[in-house]
Amino acid sequence: MTVFDDLVGQDQATAVLSRAATAAGEVVAGGRGAGMTHAWLFTGPPGSGREDAARAFAAALMCRDGGCGHCDQCHQVLIGSHPDLESVRPEGLSYSVKQTRELILRAAGAPTQGRWRVILFEDADRATESAANALLKAIEEPPPRTVWLLCAPAPDDLMITIRSRCRMVNLTTPATEAVAHVLATRDSVPWDTARFAARAAQGHISRARALALDEGVRARREAVLSIPRSLTGVGECVSAAERLVKTAEEEAAAATALLNDSETSELRKLYGEGSTGKGLNRGLVRGGAGALKELEDRQKSRATRIKRDSLDAALLELVSFYRDVLTMQFGAAGVELANDDIRFDLDQLAKSSTPEETLRRIDAIMQCRERLAANVNPQMAVEAMMLALRP
Repeated sequence: MTVFDDLVGQDQATAVLSRAATAAGEVVAGGRGAGMTHAWLFTGPPGSGREDAARAFAAALMCRDGGCGHCDQCHQVLIGSHPDLESVRPEGLSYSVKQTRELILRAAGAPTQGRWRVILFEDADRATESAANALLKAIEEPPPRTVWLLCAPAPDDLMITIRSRCRMVNLTTPATEAVAHVLATRDSVPWDTARFAARAAQGHISRARALALDEGVRARREAVLSIPRSLTGVGECVSAAERLVKTAEEEAAAATALLNDSETSELRKLYGEGSTGKGLNRGLVRGGAGALKELEDRQKSRATRIKRDSLDAALLELVSFYRDVLTMQFGAAGVELANDDIRFDLDQLAKSSTPEETLRRIDAIMQCRERLAANVNPQMAVEAMMLALRP
């Protein structure tokens, strides 16, 4: 078993990364290391395993056996505790130039334990323009033992100057059978449930696992897929939009509440809240007011991101519904339906509408996604979409 064995349906990418890890070992040993570069860009659709592939490659770079999956180096990288691995995950709406410059300073250090200093930048597409420019300078002239691993949905999501300096690793959507096999073997999910989850998630492994193991996730999916048949009037459209936005807000609040409390409590302790001694508590807490305000801003940005991601996931569920309707309207034999479990609803809408109307509805959903990304009021954007979906 190697660190690459967990990458589902990515045989071509695995072969490239394995060869590169071998080349990296040659560089450390003083050889030429043809095929090794100091900047990599991992791209692929949601759920394809971009971050997993990048982390597996990081383990292979650290491991003297090219990613055996058993040694201490591999284990530390895979669980995120390796001192020479810097893992960055933007939690808010964007990644600032200040954060990028701090990251670049940390990246400049020499490896302390492993053979390389690895910077794994998840969601690199969330870097602001100024942050991307700062990142470009670091990638152009990295220290001799520093490797940058950037992850983004598509190459076009990053500046062309950054793309041109990275070696590309393109991942694909795993096949339904491959995802179902993973759920059945690794998570002991019954085959029928695994097959349903893999099909409904359209190759998104994390989403498939959540659908297979979490009844609440399945209930939310059913609620979203019931929306098309409920849009019988203007009032129903407004109500459906309100429910969708409210659910996203509740999910964001649930995901951030405990984390926010923990972060705030730790920061207050750091600045001396609760300390004893004359004048000590007041002075330190006053000195930490700026840090507390900065933390609150980051927490608000993170909550907005989670809410937006939750809404976007629901919109993609609707896109999959209408895509299935369009497939039935064109009689595309052999095309797998993501929502085959609600075939009756699909068939009813396919018979009562035209392909042109279905395409118009898909366009309305995609336009809603664009508006949300442009920071339009969620309630207004979703209401406009629901009205466009009405028969």
